Order: sequence, then C-alpha cells, then structure tokens
Amino acid sequence: MMVVMKHPKEERTYVMIKPDGVRKGLTGEIIKRFEQRDLKVVALEMFQPTHAQINDHYPKDEKWITRLGEKTSTTYEKYGYDLNELGTTDLFEIGKMVRGWVIDYMISAPLVKMVLQGTHAVDVVRKIAGDTMPYKADMGTIRGDFSIDSPALANKEKRAVMNIVHCSETPEEAEHEIKHWFGASKIHDYKRFGVDE
Repeated sequence: MMVVMKHPKEERTYVMIKPDGVRKGLTGEIIKRFEQRDLKVVALEMFQPTHAQINDHYPKDEKWITRLGEKTSTTYEKYGYDLNELGTTDLFEIGKMVRGWVIDYMISAPLVKMVLQGTHAVDVVRKIAGDTMPYKADMGTIRGDFSIDSPALANKEKRAVMNIVHCSETPEEAEHEIKHWFGASKIHDYKRFGVDE
C-alpha cells in the first residue's frame, strides 16, 4: 500500500527514544538533531509503556521471529560462539527469546514517542539516527555518537541491543506506528518559521 501525501513537506514518521536514550539524558539532543534538519515535531510524549503495548508494537508472526533467530545464529557463527549457550539451536525458539529480551528492555524505563514531519521524513530520520547496529553507525549520527553496542555483546549478555532510538523504516510502517501510538487526535498542525513559510 502506497502512502500518498498532499505535499512533500507533509511526510510523517514515527520515532521512539528507547530506555538507554532516556537514561543517558539524550532526549533534548535527539530532538535538536531532528529539528536542525528542518523536521517538525507534530506530536511528543514521554510515557512508561506497558508490556502489552510493546508486545503489540513488535511483529508476532513466525517468519519475523525466526528471522531474529537467524540473525542471532549468524552473529554467533561470525564470532565463533556456541549457539548451544542459549539452551537451543532452534531458530524460532531463539527468536522468541530475543523478542522477549527486546520487550524487557523497552519496558525498563520511560520512552519518548514522537511524530516528525518534513521532506522525506522517513529516510532523513533514519539517516540522522544511523545504522541500527551502533558499532557500525557513522560518527555524526545519533547511534554513532552515543552508543557502541553490538549484537555479539547483547547476545552474550542475553539482552537487546541498546541503540538509542527506534525509527520507522517505511512510510507504510510510519503510518501504522503513528496510528498505534498516537491515534489521530494527538497530531498537531502548525507552521514553523523558515520551514513552512
């Protein structure tokens, strides 16, 4: 399904500052980086998520969960670790374990959720955030500047990768996540000086 916008400046995306971003005191810095690129904050809220909210945020289908297990297996193989450390070599079971670590991580502290609007918002936000694996992220990106975490370390410690922020990958995903986290009533419309005029 293609999302058709009235004007290129109206593209919206969803961003969530994760527990490590909140705990490191990066909320203001992260928002500043987005606003400096002429992205407009049209919704913003700090909240403590419930297990159910986070559980509903992440896919539950077998294919997606098995993919998590495959990524974990690839990481273990790359670094010469024994997959049996996890108590199983079944990729679906490992994926369920990793998904559980992610949920535990995401409910461990308050989160900041926001909707950003602007030209190519989805792609621009992902560029500013950097690679989802912080150890690969370029300096100058949010993840490259504020995290060094990796899946190898996270898997060894049986936890999720701490990568500061979540950003929608596509306009379709953004639309779904905005609806899930904000509904339609909490999105604001205003003109930003120098951007919308």
